[in-house]
Amino acid sequence: MIENPKRGVMDGQRVVVTRPLDQAAELREMLEAHGAATISIPALEFQPPANRDALDEALRHAGRYEWAIFTSANAVEWVAARAAELGLPSLPALFETARICAIGPATGAVLAARGCRVAMMPAQYVAESVASAFETVPLQGVRVLLPRASVARDVVPDALRERGALVDAVEAYRSALPAASAATVATLVQRGEQVDWVTFTSGSTVTNFLEMGGAPLLKGARIASIGPITSEAAAAHGLRVDEEAEEHTAAGLVAAMLRSCTGSAAPNPPSR
Repeated sequence: MIENPKRGVMDGQRVVVTRPLDQAAELREMLEAHGAATISIPALEFQPPANRDALDEALRHAGRYEWAIFTSANAVEWVAARAAELGLPSLPALFETARICAIGPATGAVLAARGCRVAMMPAQYVAESVASAFETVPLQGVRVLLPRASVARDVVPDALRERGALVDAVEAYRSALPAASAATVATLVQRGEQVDWVTFTSGSTVTNFLEMGGAPLLKGARIASIGPITSEAAAAHGLRVDEEAEEHTAAGLVAAMLRSCTGSAAPNPPSR
């Protein structure tokens, strides 16, 4: 779906937004505020785990954890939803005896909205920074819960285990490729449509976009990445990233694109 643009720095530029449909509104609104015409092609949708046993076991015994680490807002929402389905307390009560680490402000905001106090947030919103943030924290024998996607890097659990932590990395949700998006891509390609930008917000969005047949849409388009891990995934597929966000948020992604459009070195706008 292509939204009508407003006038601005990106006036008339067509931008593909590959974020999941229920998470794309913020990015689209910011782009459209600068005049871009956004095209929603979600490259991800989220589903329950194929097997919930590990997650259920962790939630039923949440009191044994000294730390709970959330590396995405999705993990927060899926954990909260599953706890409710199991008849367990809300997140603040469930993790009453645990300290909570959030990977970044978006995840922290979702936790705060649910009444959780975030004890740690790394300086950079990537897994490596999460691991680094724990370097001064005693971890020998400490039980840590890490609810995450079915396909996730092991940077955090590996780093914490090396220092003696007992990490339960459990699947809280899994990602899938939206069938409707593949049809949208096919239609755009068949029409010979051209776009100015394609935005990627995770390695999975890169892989899935290409799997959906999106390569022709990248010809002549600039690629904007939300951060280094996403950029690495693009490079692994032979793609060149034109702009990478300094702040790994939707606001940071837009700021990088605006700098490209204006040649400005303006700082990233604050996150919403």
